[in-house]
Amino acid sequence: MKAADFFTTEQKKQITDAIKEAELNTSGEIRVHVEMDCKENVLDRAAFWFEKLKMHKTELRNGVLFYLSINDRKFAILGDAGINAVTPDNFWDEIKETVISYFQKEEYASGLSKGFKMAGQALQEQFPHQKDDINELSDDISFGKKN
Repeated sequence: MKAADFFTTEQKKQITDAIKEAELNTSGEIRVHVEMDCKENVLDRAAFWFEKLKMHKTELRNGVLFYLSINDRKFAILGDAGINAVTPDNFWDEIKETVISYFQKEEYASGLSKGFKMAGQALQEQFPHQKDDINELSDDISFGKKN
């Protein structure tokens, strides 16, 4: 199976709609990357995709990547420097635990969607949505190229 085939068409729409909805609360930019395998440290792999997806190119450095490796059951949330500069070290912990609780029930699309909404609310204080806000990063799901 390819990562792009993991979610149904309806689940893909649920995920992208949840990103759009979450971004209504914040100027932060949310993306998700899904691949089948991660044979390295999950944060290192997430950082690789963060850079490859040019998420560090946002004006306020407020991009957030939700990274999921399906076969290895690895998950990470990675925020950019602008977020890390104004939030505590454990900022993502509650969101990550909530998402993983959905994953344990094999409710991947719902877990990601809930996580996006929580991230949008959490980022709202430091990075409120601006009326002239533009969507700096794609809301589409990114899938690993090899799988």
